[in-house]
Amino acid sequence: MVNRRKMKVVAVLLLGLCCFHQTSGDTHSMKYILTGVKGISEIPEYTSVGLVDDMPFVYFDSNINRMIPKTKWIEENEGKDYWDSESQREGGFVPTYKASIQILMERFNQSTGVHTWQRMYGCQWDDKSGATDGFDQWGYDGEDFVILDLKNLQVIATTPESVITKHKWENNRGWIETERNYFTTLCLDWLKKYVQYGSSTLERKVRPEVTLLQKDSRVVCHATGFYPEGVMITWKKDGEEMHEDVDVGETLTNEDGTFQKRAVLTVSPEEFKNRKYTCEVAHKSGETLIVDKIEIQRSNPDSSVPIGTIIGVVVPIALIAIVAVVLILRKIRNADNKAGFSRANAEDSSQASSEKA
Repeated sequence: MVNRRKMKVVAVLLLGLCCFHQTSGDTHSMKYILTGVKGISEIPEYTSVGLVDDMPFVYFDSNINRMIPKTKWIEENEGKDYWDSESQREGGFVPTYKASIQILMERFNQSTGVHTWQRMYGCQWDDKSGATDGFDQWGYDGEDFVILDLKNLQVIATTPESVITKHKWENNRGWIETERNYFTTLCLDWLKKYVQYGSSTLERKVRPEVTLLQKDSRVVCHATGFYPEGVMITWKKDGEEMHEDVDVGETLTNEDGTFQKRAVLTVSPEEFKNRKYTCEVAHKSGETLIVDKIEIQRSNPDSSVPIGTIIGVVVPIALIAIVAVVLILRKIRNADNKAGFSRANAEDSSQASSEKA
């Protein structure tokens, strides 16, 4: 039996990955997601994943104890010193994250169970306007814990238990200065460098495949294989956009780095006979919004096999899955212990990430 809290682990991990993403074709982003876990032996105690434009490019966990490349462009452009330095930094966070979970368990009066401490941090840069932004948040057991206000360099406590952490971190002026320096200079410098490294990959456009699947009163319009993210799926009845009886899913990442998304329509077989239903898949490619329509074959409403497949010109919006999360989710499905994940933000400097709760 799947524990409800384990399902929360999955949900919050995905939320943490989707909340910061590319906003347009001119905006680039870099973020790191750091996760400490206590109570599940099947997954590493500590995991770190780096993403550029929502594409995983580096990965570290406490089992392999080494930062490794996840894309050819970072592997081809950085040498031994880079990987040694990254590995040393991430390895230093392992005891800190274990200690933070223990501190918070005591603060929340918890003695057993599965607990998590997670941080996500990063920055964005618009290569046209030059506008920049940053984000830095922490979470414990599936709930927001503290958020760094980068404009005022203040820590926002989101729970009564996080007020102690707020005061502790704000009183550390060295930490505050490190944060300021990282988000205003270092993060952006590395982001621009990585974008240059991976321009041929990050700026590519891949068309999606759109397939219609019908089973009884449920019809699934499924788009997959597109890059970058940014697909919109709309169901229409007799040319009018539908909002009721339509369930649009999140954009998810395929193992090859492309994306997939689906929208499920629920309607009676009788309606199929009397109405014209279409699924529109819109994808922004460059400056043009391309819309491809698929008409449902009403003559076979109970078919459970694909009844319509097209190739559409599409453009993606954001990458949600990462290699680390895929591994974690697979193992969590087989675990029977209670679990809870948090979403959060992290920073690339060793001092900031080494701060205990």
